Amino acid sequence: MDNVLLSPPLAFLIILVFFWAFSVLLSRMAFRGKKQAHGTGEAYACGEDVPDHLAQPDYSQFFPYAFFFTIAHVATLIVTTVPMETMRALVMALIYIFVIVIGLYVLLRRS
Repeated sequence: MDNVLLSPPLAFLIILVFFWAFSVLLSRMAFRGKKQAHGTGEAYACGEDVPDHLAQPDYSQFFPYAFFFTIAHVATLIVTTVPMETMRALVMALIYIFVIVIGLYVLLRRS
């Protein structure tokens, strides 16, 4: 009989609860100042004051490339770990690659 504690979902939950309890314990032991310092919640730019309207970066060009790399890496991981012993697994991997290519085309096409 396999050890139930080594099943991935249960092991994950055990580790999650352990580290949550550990972080609660350490947060109670952490040093806290009596009062908050001036400017703690403000933006920092090498000692200069930053106007609020300049501190809002535009990520519209970043997200398509981030999604592209995420999809490409997940596709590579899935396709390289597919067992090639059966034709059924090979067909599923080819369908997966086809869907990934269509998804990347839709993501990166120019309007």
